[in-house]
This record gives sequence, C-alpha cells and structure tokens, in this order.
Amino acid sequence: MCHLQEEAGGRWKGGGCLSLKGPGSVTGTAGDSLTVWCQYESMYKGYNKYWCRGQYDTSCESIVETKGEEKVERNGRVSIRDHPEALAFTVTMQNLNEDDAGSYWCKIQTVWVLDSWSRDPSDLVRVYVSPAITTPRRTTHPATPPIFLVVNPGRNLSTGEVLTQNSGFRLSSPHFLLVVLLKLPLLLSMLGAVFWVNRPQWAPPGR
Repeated sequence: MCHLQEEAGGRWKGGGCLSLKGPGSVTGTAGDSLTVWCQYESMYKGYNKYWCRGQYDTSCESIVETKGEEKVERNGRVSIRDHPEALAFTVTMQNLNEDDAGSYWCKIQTVWVLDSWSRDPSDLVRVYVSPAITTPRRTTHPATPPIFLVVNPGRNLSTGEVLTQNSGFRLSSPHFLLVVLLKLPLLLSMLGAVFWVNRPQWAPPGR
C-alpha cells in the first residue's frame, strides 16, 4: 500500500510503498557503474517495473522500463532487469558523471490512467556521485648515456690530450668531473704499469 505526503502549496508526493522498497540512497564514483536493487511483493511479479527521475513520483520522467520479461532493457547508459525469482528488479547506471546525481524512483506500473487518487507503487532513491580518484603521473627522466674515454694504447698521452680527444663532453658537467675523478687514478696506474714494463734494462757493471 502506498501512502502520500502533503507538501506546501497542497501538492502531494509519494512517501514510499510498503509493497516496494529501494535502498533509500546510493553513492557511486564518476566513471564507474552503479546498481540499485528494488524489492517488491509477490503480487507484482507480472507487472512492468520502471526507473524514473524527478523530485516527485507523480511527475518524474521515466528513463527505462521492463517489458514483462526477464531480460535486460536498456536506454543509453541505464539498464533495468526484473528478477521475479528474487522478487526484485535492478537498475544499472554506467559511466556515471556528476550530472547523474539526484532523485530517482523505483516504480511498478499498476495504474494505466493516473488521476489525483491513483498512484503506482514507488520508492524514492537518492543517487550521489563522488569525484573520480586520480593518481598523479610519475615524471620519468631519460637515462644519462655512459661516458667512455678513448685512449690510444700506442701513445703515451697526457691528461690534457685525453680530455682534448674527448672534447665532445662538457668539462663543466658534474657527471663528467665525477667520471674523471674516478677514472683518472686507474688511468695513471695503467700508464705507470706501461712505463714500468718498458723501462730500460741496465746490466750491473762488471758483467
């Protein structure tokens, strides 16, 4: 049985039906889907169910409606399906946006000609839409290519000559200076080893 509530100006609105019950209010996230369950009594199994939007159930705009079959009926991003075995019908709103927030009604079509005394069973459902959660993008930096110092093994090059041959790198670069500080001792050790191996062999006197 449906009951009415009188508002200012002598206007009436549906206050909910004992034979039809929705969740009262639901909240979804922008970009996601939202499903609403509306329960009804067994006497309404054979009736069409519909989902409408508006402040009042008597003047709400029908969005989507079942057609007496257990299959999905769709209108744009909104679909409805009756589940007689569960005594319920479901409404799914896809790809939510902030404009979808508002007052909706679960309704059952029992009266074909409405007048001031006749009402379809209905129950108010308020839909809220929260903003989508965005994750900050990570900033990626290109990898610094390795720096190689070219040394001719057939010549004894000074440090200045080595740096001159590798003039493609900026001497003021911190990365380059770090490489020089790390590589220079190794380079000097290698040059010292070359000099040591190639040192003149002096025979002791008297032989």
